[in-house]
Amino acid sequence: MIAFVSGPVAAVAPDTAVIEVGGVGMAVQCTPATLAGLRVGQQARLATSLVVREDSLTLYGFADDDERQVFELLQTASGVGPRLAQAMLAVHSPDALRLAVSTGDEKALTAVPGIGKKGAQRLLLELKDRLGEPLGGSAVPGARSAAAPGWSDQLHTALVGLGYATREADEAVAAVTPRAEEAMAAGGTPQVAQLLRAALQTLNRTR
Repeated sequence: MIAFVSGPVAAVAPDTAVIEVGGVGMAVQCTPATLAGLRVGQQARLATSLVVREDSLTLYGFADDDERQVFELLQTASGVGPRLAQAMLAVHSPDALRLAVSTGDEKALTAVPGIGKKGAQRLLLELKDRLGEPLGGSAVPGARSAAAPGWSDQLHTALVGLGYATREADEAVAAVTPRAEEAMAAGGTPQVAQLLRAALQTLNRTR
């Protein structure tokens, strides 16, 4: 098992980072929040989980070991594969997920794309004794955590990390703001991954 990768960041894409390890570029699937903290050319260390399938080897990367552990624990629930587990961590921090499960917060889980009401109820039952209590004690279910940057900051940082100028990133964030506001008005949480794709489409049209 590859427990972590460490080295200079060779490239950053909307859902993947490439870390150079011993002259080899390792493609690592990451959440938008993790990608937002990476910069091309700078050193990075990502905790990783290797998912082996008959036709593929996929490396998932995380900001720390706790996030990786929760990623792996989530997959012990029936119907939860690596992509859904990563989507859950894209919306909620590890502690926010622990709090949601320990308090039976169905709404917090249905905020994750791909999880409906029945799925949330099943996950609450299956994960209740697996995730444990929040480590920080103050996590609030929502977009990542109370201390995490807002969606606009995450999006702006991710765009700059992809090589766009600050002005271009500002314009792209402004272009997708109505979509984010619609999600919040409906009681949901803006999905940074979806907003990033929309922002990139906007930037490609203007170039």
